[in-house]
Amino acid sequence: MKLSYKRTVFVGFAFFLITAFWQAYDTIVPKILTDKFGLAQTISGAIMALDNIFALVLLPIFGAISDKVSSRFGRRTPFIVIGSICAAVLLVSLSVADSAQLDRLEAVSATEGEAYTESLGAIWDANPEVGDWRADSLMTEKKPLQEMISRDAFTAIPMTVLDANGDSTTNADYSNIVVPARQAYAAATTAASPAPLVIFMVLLFFTLIAMGTFRSPAVALMPDVTVKPLRSKANAVINLMGTAGGILVLLLGTVFGTGKAQNALMNYTTFFAIVAGIMLVGLALFLWKVRENAWAAEMQAESQRLGLDAPEETAHEDAEMRTLTKGEKISLFLILASVVFWFMGYNAVTSKYSVYASTVLNVDYNTTLLIAQAAAIVSYLPVGLLSSKLGRKKMILGGVVILGVSFFFASFFSAESPQVVKQILMPLLFATAGIGWATINVNSYPMVVELSRGSNVGKYTGFYYTASMSAQVVTPILSGLFLDYISWRTLFPYAAVFVALAFVTMFFVRHGDAKPAAKETVLDGIGGAD
Repeated sequence: MKLSYKRTVFVGFAFFLITAFWQAYDTIVPKILTDKFGLAQTISGAIMALDNIFALVLLPIFGAISDKVSSRFGRRTPFIVIGSICAAVLLVSLSVADSAQLDRLEAVSATEGEAYTESLGAIWDANPEVGDWRADSLMTEKKPLQEMISRDAFTAIPMTVLDANGDSTTNADYSNIVVPARQAYAAATTAASPAPLVIFMVLLFFTLIAMGTFRSPAVALMPDVTVKPLRSKANAVINLMGTAGGILVLLLGTVFGTGKAQNALMNYTTFFAIVAGIMLVGLALFLWKVRENAWAAEMQAESQRLGLDAPEETAHEDAEMRTLTKGEKISLFLILASVVFWFMGYNAVTSKYSVYASTVLNVDYNTTLLIAQAAAIVSYLPVGLLSSKLGRKKMILGGVVILGVSFFFASFFSAESPQVVKQILMPLLFATAGIGWATINVNSYPMVVELSRGSNVGKYTGFYYTASMSAQVVTPILSGLFLDYISWRTLFPYAAVFVALAFVTMFFVRHGDAKPAAKETVLDGIGGAD
């Protein structure tokens, strides 16, 4: 018994295109909402939670529906094809409303040099009063902007200043005055004519519907074609493919400069079009190589040969649902609770960091997230191999500790931290966070579907995503409230607390680990491919 890495890679192209989409969505859409439409972090967080609200309904439904589908293309492939094409087209369509709003903000478009200084003056003229003008209030009383600073002083505020050591660091006045004033101007423009925002939200609605129709089927395909003891290794490959999609989009963002403060009001049409192209290329490679029905039949035959499933458990049409024991039900509940907690922490950071990095730390979020993704992609396969030896639960607990510690130490950085320190230590902490997250991801989903039978993998995939999406509904809004009304400094402590809670619930899990299989060859012992 050995994993076919070649087949698993091609199955992983479905996850590759999904992750490429979400990487672009999670980093760019929050910036559009705050920079272009001037929405507060709380409202932006609520909109960013919409995809997870839809997912709560759509993922279990389409996971269960795909369990019952029988076509010459397979159970999952039709959903992947239709959903991917629709999502790619709709992603590009989002730039229509974004461009319409940008046209109305041309007078204050963020550009380099003297033109940018003039745009700051236009913002100042348009915002004689900004009631909530500080991102992180350092004063006991908020006052109208014109009472705090003159127009000449406002337009002279630079993005960066030199610290005591001569290093470039974020100018606190820029983060606390200019950025909120610019966003207030965008908010006033949106309030005067909300049509672009309405169009954007309608297109966003259909985009999220399209993504929700095929995510569960795409993820359920891996256990459909992989025997149970090898699913941690296979999930490592799937996550590696997903991370590759995310890295590709982050590299694209670096080329386009999407993370630079001076590009806060850039046009994203070309960027979105290229991301859509990446998705469609991934889909083409998936269709070229994946033979779902044939591979699923081979997996069922192998499972029966090894005694992993009784024949009636793998019959698609007539199999009865698995009845869990009391202990298994408790473990399933605790695993899903752990999923909720670590997504509460992790998603708070990923949904807010693109704004946090550019407005507070003055670092390019693309670079930091690239390092995290690179660390994850390097660790996926070793984690998969170690999980086969040490067990899924132990690996998850270790990953939770690494992730929590990384977030804890990241909480000590602020706008006043030396730029050179932020540029070195913050990426290092994100690298360790990426390793921790990879360790969790490789093992958590297989622990859930370990409790399923071949006929209802889609249903248990829905359970997993219901838990993760529930967390991602709540956490952008809750973390946004903390950022708006307490301090930006709460972002990483917030994340660390929820990750710590995940350790507690995961500690008491007793079921879901794979039983080690006897190794037939030396290559099997190290996860050798065909």
